[in-house]
Amino acid sequence: MNIQKAAEMFDLSVDTLRYYERVGVILPVHRNASGYRDYKTNDLNWIYLAKNLRSAGLTVESLIEFAHLAQLRKTQNVEEAQKQILFDQLEELDKKLAVMQEVRELLVYKIETYDEHIAKFKTGEMSADKAEKLWERKK
Repeated sequence: MNIQKAAEMFDLSVDTLRYYERVGVILPVHRNASGYRDYKTNDLNWIYLAKNLRSAGLTVESLIEFAHLAQLRKTQNVEEAQKQILFDQLEELDKKLAVMQEVRELLVYKIETYDEHIAKFKTGEMSADKAEKLWERKK
């Protein structure tokens, strides 16, 4: 598969794919007899992984380290180091998801109680001095 089709497949720019290869986020891509990149399934898997890990917040530097370890696999035992990078990212993502879930719950609460709160402010039952303490609502 050529670079244009690979880029379209993952909604990335051709420049991004070239950059990822140049800096080592993805492994070097095989070139055909004419010198053009010829993406194989493994290359596409690397792009898919890189795109998703970047979307989840993994740094370019961590992706480069992960890809570098993959290249060392032929001469060294690096599987545990690669697995640790993935595990660390999963932990970070779980922390972010927990925060996002809390914010989501707050938004749902605000939406569900919005009309009631507005009505209380309009009648004077609730004011800036007598407002609910949102941070205590779960306790």
